[in-house]
Amino acid sequence: MVASSVAVLRACGLCQRSLKSWGRFSGSTQLRLRAWSTTAPVRTTAKLILEPAGRSLLAPGVRRVPVREGRVRATLFLPPEPRPCPGIVDLFGVGGGLLEYRASLLAGKGFAVMALAYYDYDDLPKGLEATRLEYFEEAVNYLLSHPEVKGPGIGLLGTSKGGELCLAIASFLKGITAAVIINGSIAAVGGTMYYKGESVPPVTAVRDRIKMTKDGIMDIVDALNSPLEGPDQKSFIPVERSDTTFLFLVGLDDHNWKSEFYANEASKRLQAHGKKKPQIICYPEAGHYIEVPYFPLCKAALHSLVGAPVVFGGEPRAHAMAQVDVWEQLQAFFHKHLGGNS
Repeated sequence: MVASSVAVLRACGLCQRSLKSWGRFSGSTQLRLRAWSTTAPVRTTAKLILEPAGRSLLAPGVRRVPVREGRVRATLFLPPEPRPCPGIVDLFGVGGGLLEYRASLLAGKGFAVMALAYYDYDDLPKGLEATRLEYFEEAVNYLLSHPEVKGPGIGLLGTSKGGELCLAIASFLKGITAAVIINGSIAAVGGTMYYKGESVPPVTAVRDRIKMTKDGIMDIVDALNSPLEGPDQKSFIPVERSDTTFLFLVGLDDHNWKSEFYANEASKRLQAHGKKKPQIICYPEAGHYIEVPYFPLCKAALHSLVGAPVVFGGEPRAHAMAQVDVWEQLQAFFHKHLGGNS
């Protein structure tokens, strides 16, 4: 598989345009760092094969359709026959832009997949201070109404911040049948979510909980407050409202945040409200950025909300094996719950 260099770098958080303060990450006045820096050298080795973005990742017969409908900025990948087929919205984490490689590959497996941009792209908002779920509602409705997408519902696929957004979309919006959350948060992070008069404020973070590795890289896994305690309970995304079937895929060496804890708490909340128990699959020694198979491990990189390099975790062999299994698990899950030809 050949990926564009931009896709690889952005997926790992290495292709960022500027540093941002911890204040934007936390929303807390106690965490406004104006100029964090590290003098520790960061050594990376990468072999980049430059190809036109997206073209080398299209499976035979897959069509790439740019989408600029209303406010929606996306790319829709349609599989070969037969159609109509199940629809999926694909969301990535912080870093902005429009990442297409996972959607284009997944379309080759029999799905209509929309790679959806949600900030720092085209005329979309430049930051994450305020996320309005009406935008995602417009994207979901577009996909549901597409003549080559079969209903009655669609799927969601999200990694990191994208996983958090998928939980919010499934909680507030209709038409979501199945959702795969890869190392996502059950609390709003980095900004407030809004939907029709309701809001979910961001969970706060505490600078004193940040650790430094021997290489001088931030370890922020303990920085966020628990959304189960005090005022931060308002940051908990109301997953109990959702009738969606969930699959949580968790890297147990995730150092971005506590993905296993979040998945278990989402499961508890759903079951406490009489909803179906979600499936949770954990991968020992897998880190935060669980990509499509054969992508390189992103063990540490610049975090655009933190504004400094952070540890993302993962051991190369175990992480690589997790990526292969995750790819198979999410396909099987979507085929089972959305229908289609596996």
